[in-house]
Amino acid sequence: MPDHLPITVIAVVDDDPSVLKSLEYLLESADHGVLVFGSAAAFLESGCLAGIDCLITDIDMPLVDGFDLLRSVHGMRPALPVILITGHPEMLDRLPAAGASHYRLFRKPFDGQAFLTAVSDATRRPPVSEPRS
Repeated sequence: MPDHLPITVIAVVDDDPSVLKSLEYLLESADHGVLVFGSAAAFLESGCLAGIDCLITDIDMPLVDGFDLLRSVHGMRPALPVILITGHPEMLDRLPAAGASHYRLFRKPFDGQAFLTAVSDATRRPPVSEPRS
């Protein structure tokens, strides 16, 4: 367990347990706090949306897919960065236009370092200005 609190909290949604575990390890190695969910419904029911800094979701999931989740999240937190992942390139034909500036796309398998760079870029916060006296 780290001796400091993570600076960012990332939620990962994927119906493949091995992908969840791999992304959890990868993100924790970069000092992110990680919440993992096996479905979009589990994520939405968790009530954690307000407390995360980035959402990573698989596109091809049963019942509620990643695009549906993206639309739901965009309606509640339009500026939340979202990273979509997929192993099915044919799903890319359904990419939504709404909120396009707030999501990135990675095709499985992807380079871990490039992925961590995208997460870091997505969660970078603008500097807080000092109050004037």
